Amino acid sequence: MMRPEDVLRSAFGQLRANLLRSFFTLLGIIVSVGFLVAVVAIISGMNAYVKENIADAMIGMNAFQVRRSPVSIGLFDDEAVRRTQRWPRIGEADVVAVRAALPDAQAISLQSGWPTPTSDVIWRNRAVGDALVFGVTPEYQVVQDYRFEKGRPMSELDVRERRPVIVIGAQVAENLFETVDPIGQEVRLQGRRFEVIGVTARKGRVLGQSFDGFVLIPITAFESIWGRRNTTTISVKLADAAEVEPAMLRAEEAMRLARGLRPAEENNFSLSTSDALVAFWRQLTQVLFAVIPAVVGIGIVVGGIVIMNIMLMSVSERTHEIGIRKALGATASDVRRQFLAESVMLALAGGVLGVLGGWLLAELIAAFSPLPARVTSWSVALALGLGAGVGVIFGVYPAARAARLDPIAAMRPD
Repeated sequence: MMRPEDVLRSAFGQLRANLLRSFFTLLGIIVSVGFLVAVVAIISGMNAYVKENIADAMIGMNAFQVRRSPVSIGLFDDEAVRRTQRWPRIGEADVVAVRAALPDAQAISLQSGWPTPTSDVIWRNRAVGDALVFGVTPEYQVVQDYRFEKGRPMSELDVRERRPVIVIGAQVAENLFETVDPIGQEVRLQGRRFEVIGVTARKGRVLGQSFDGFVLIPITAFESIWGRRNTTTISVKLADAAEVEPAMLRAEEAMRLARGLRPAEENNFSLSTSDALVAFWRQLTQVLFAVIPAVVGIGIVVGGIVIMNIMLMSVSERTHEIGIRKALGATASDVRRQFLAESVMLALAGGVLGVLGGWLLAELIAAFSPLPARVTSWSVALALGLGAGVGVIFGVYPAARAARLDPIAAMRPD
C-alpha cells in the first residue's frame, strides 16, 4: 500500500513534468477563480468604502435624518414610490416638533432639496458648471462638520432676512477664483447675485466624486428660486453614536404626534442613518453577487471537464506504468488514490494560481482606478475549496478507470 506522502510526491512529479500542458488545462479554473476573487474583493472594498467614507460623510455615525421617503425607495418597488409621493413634505413645523423632542441634540438643521439641483456658479468671465446647490439652515454646517478655510459660516440672520449670501466648497473656490480672495466677491447663481461669505475646508474626493463641489445658500433664498417643490430633510446631530437610536424613537413619536397619526396608521415619513445608505448600497451589490455564481460556475464546469479529459488521456498514456505498478503489488485502491491525488493537485494548483491572479488584478484596479478592493479570506477559502472540489468530482472517473485496468493487459505491447 502506497503511503500518502508517496502519492502526493508522485502527483506533484506528474504536474511538474507537464507544466505547459497543466497550465492550459487549468486555464478555465484560473480565470474563473481569479474573476471570483477580484470581483468579491472590489465589492467588499466598495461596501467598506461606502460605510467608512460616503455614508459617514453624508450623514455621520452620530447623526440621523428625517426624510419624506427612505433612502432606498424606488429601487425595486414602484408601488412604494407612489405611496410615498402622497406623503406630506417635511416642513418647518416638523423641525419645530423634532427640536422640542430633542433639546439635547447638538444641531438640528433643515436642508432643501432632494434631488439636489445643480447650477453654474459664475464670477466675471469664469464659471463652475453643475455645482451642487443646497438650501440650508445654519445648523446644517454643524451637522456636516464643515470647517472654514476663509470667511464665516452662514448665520440665522442670513436665513431670516433672506440675504443673498453664499458659502462655497473648496473646489468651487479653487476653480473659480484661483489666487483671488473669494470673500466679498459677488457670484451669479440662476441669474441672481450672491456675496461669498465663507469657503469650507477641503474634504477630498471619494470614488472620483468631490465633497467640495457645492454651494450653500440660505434655505429662504433657495425656496425663492426653486420653490418648495423639492423635498426637504431634517438632519439631527448628537453628541455620541450611542444616542442615535433613542433619539430616533423620540423624533418618530414627535413626528407622529405633530402629524396626528393614529396608533394603527403607518408613518408618513422615514428616519435614516448612515446604516440605511450602507444597506441601500448592499442591495445594489446583491445583483452582482447573484451573477457571480453563474459566471464562475460555467468556468469551473468547463475547467473540470478539461481536467477529466486530460486525466483520461494520462491514463491511456501511462497504461504500461499502471501495469508495472500493479505487477509490483500496487492495489486498485493505490492506483485510484494516485490518479485522484493528481487530479486534485492539478485543480488545486489552478485554484492557487487563480487566487494569486485575482488578488493581483484587484490590487491593480485599486492602484489605477478610484475603485477600492479588499481581498477577503472567505473568497480565498471558497476559491481553493472549489479547486479541490473540481479535482475530486472530475477526477473520480479517470481514477476509477485506471484502477480497473488489468495488469497483464496493461503490460501487453501495443
